[in-house]
Amino acid sequence: MNSPESSLQDFERLIAGLTEEIAALPLDASLDAFLNAQYGPGSHLYDKVFQACRDAVAAGWMCNREGGGIRYGRVLKATDLTHGFSVDVVEMEDIAGPHHAHPHGEIDLIMPLTSGAEFDSRPGGWCVYEAGSAHSPTVTKGKALILYLLPQGAITFTRAAA
Repeated sequence: MNSPESSLQDFERLIAGLTEEIAALPLDASLDAFLNAQYGPGSHLYDKVFQACRDAVAAGWMCNREGGGIRYGRVLKATDLTHGFSVDVVEMEDIAGPHHAHPHGEIDLIMPLTSGAEFDSRPGGWCVYEAGSAHSPTVTKGKALILYLLPQGAITFTRAAA
């Protein structure tokens, strides 16, 4: 069995392969469509990342913090190896998370742990938020893991507009 350190390095290499491919692309609807077409549910990359996340959660080094009913954790800081993206992973079940803004955008990988679980009304797959967008991340219809790729690790926790 791999040690947590070697598992983390394997995970970092897996993510780096993806971030290398998308680092120069704008975070917009075309990236959302590309990621879902190339790396959506059932693709080799999707399945590999999903399994790596499940294994890491089970091993206790991913989603190792909890607050407000949400398990979470920053897995990787934004570095040259990850092409300037940080990686956070959260485990949520039928809950809305804290409202936040994405100064440079956000790329989410939705991995339902319960069949039919959705993230922000979207099924398993990718969801891309443009720079300057904001939301209260919400999982409905069950439990899911969500992997967040944040350019430069930038996120700003805010209050939802009234």
